[in-house]
Amino acid sequence: MNTALYIAVRYLFARKSHNVINVISAISAAGMAIGTAALILILSVYNGFDRIIESNLSDLDPDLLVVSADGRRFTPDDGLLSSLEENAGIDGVSMVLEEQVLLVYGDRQGLALAKGVDTDYERNSPLHGHVTAGEFSLHFGDVPQAAVGVGLAHEMGINPRFLEKLQLCYPRPGAGNPLAGPASSLGSVSVRPTCLFSINSEADAGTVILPIELMRQLLGEETAVSGIELRTAEPADGKLLRRIEAAAGPGFKVLDREMQRPAIYKMMKYEKLAIYSILIFVVIIVAFNIFGSLSMLRIEKSDDMRTLGAMGATESLTKRIFVLEGWLISLAGLAAGLLLGTAAAIVQQHCGLIKMPQGFMISAYPCMLETGDVLMTAAGVALTGFLISLLAAGGKH
Repeated sequence: MNTALYIAVRYLFARKSHNVINVISAISAAGMAIGTAALILILSVYNGFDRIIESNLSDLDPDLLVVSADGRRFTPDDGLLSSLEENAGIDGVSMVLEEQVLLVYGDRQGLALAKGVDTDYERNSPLHGHVTAGEFSLHFGDVPQAAVGVGLAHEMGINPRFLEKLQLCYPRPGAGNPLAGPASSLGSVSVRPTCLFSINSEADAGTVILPIELMRQLLGEETAVSGIELRTAEPADGKLLRRIEAAAGPGFKVLDREMQRPAIYKMMKYEKLAIYSILIFVVIIVAFNIFGSLSMLRIEKSDDMRTLGAMGATESLTKRIFVLEGWLISLAGLAAGLLLGTAAAIVQQHCGLIKMPQGFMISAYPCMLETGDVLMTAAGVALTGFLISLLAAGGKH
């Protein structure tokens, strides 16, 4: 065994002459353990909330979205659709047409994103599980119907039990008589809302889903789409993304979920990084107990160091002894914290012991333990303990 490590281990487990050093060392290790456990548990809870958000987004956003490279509407040909459908890993292909429109319901008006979808989307959409009132059905025979977000419905007083129709208006260039005013250039369609859905605050407050043929009628388009949505059997990876890009050709872009909503996913990553940084800062403050413990230990072991010096030990050797001593204290706390935090996260993940307050959509705090978080926590705490030990061992006593 390395000489410095051997002596550091003996100092760590030997009975010290001053009990206060034992107490400070124990407090240091306990503080590191609590900080480590808190890091793992809080990051795991944050992962759980992220997973809920991503799950809700995935029910509205497709796994992959094919759009034109210039961002304009396009008319998909049979060859493009066939090449997409024949790709391994693709479970469903749906054409959509989206646009911001003016809504009129009774004496109320508002703006919303109107999303026209085809029958495949209607039949296989996961929105069936998010309906809060009515039934998700965009056709009653040949009569088109619409689904409305609950926030938008509340704002405009829309109720699927009423027979009143929702009017969608959109300006069409070249339509109407300029002498009759701007209102004459508005194209409009009417549709009866038959259900309300709730996914997330953004979608709930400004989304209407209706048949794509009605949306094309509103926009004055016969065959155009704004995108082709793809549902995959497994989570889309880089290999599948590149394969779809090759099938679509250079005139199109293929977007995964992060590319479709970059702001939301970046915000979630930055929030997690901020949480990690704050908790690591707390661990750094706790780790300064090690500084005090090592300072007192150096004073207590000054005679031993002089003896080692007389036997030929260099100053770097004595410094390494106390660096390793402090690092062993932090590593002991790290090991205990990893066990405690991992166990607590697993129990919460599978048993949900800590409950959420009433009024939330979930009963217990969500928890999702990830290996990357454990490794990141272990690396951060271990590095913190080493740097504090190096700082404490480098002082003059």
